[in-house]
Amino acid sequence: MKCLGMDLGTKTLGLATSDKLGLISSPYKTIRYESLDELINVVKQIIDELHIEVLVLGYPKNMNNTLGDAVKRTEEFKSALEEKTGLNINLIDERLSTVEAENMLLEFDVSRKGRKKVIDSVAASIILDTYLRRMEGNKYDGR
Repeated sequence: MKCLGMDLGTKTLGLATSDKLGLISSPYKTIRYESLDELINVVKQIIDELHIEVLVLGYPKNMNNTLGDAVKRTEEFKSALEEKTGLNINLIDERLSTVEAENMLLEFDVSRKGRKKVIDSVAASIILDTYLRRMEGNKYDGR
């Protein structure tokens, strides 16, 4: 089951993919976009090219568990992409995923310029990894 993880920002979408078995996530790319329609078409093309079966999207709750403007944008994107692809999208709490990605990149001594290029796809990989670990855990506890 090949998966696509997504981290939606106001101007970019970070993408990560899994291996064919759905065990390991890896950063894929970051897409800059102007409109939601444009973005949906690009993501649909990637889904078709990579034979993606499962979609995972970061859900940007606030730290106090409230829902802000980013959630509205995420839900609009989710609905439009589900309609275009016919695939259900799994939402994963993404709080601190970008912070975790930033810390990982700093640990690997990636330059500020280099971090800026890959941070969104690394955050998407963290979101996807969270989903994959959750699914793997469900296999072992009988769910």
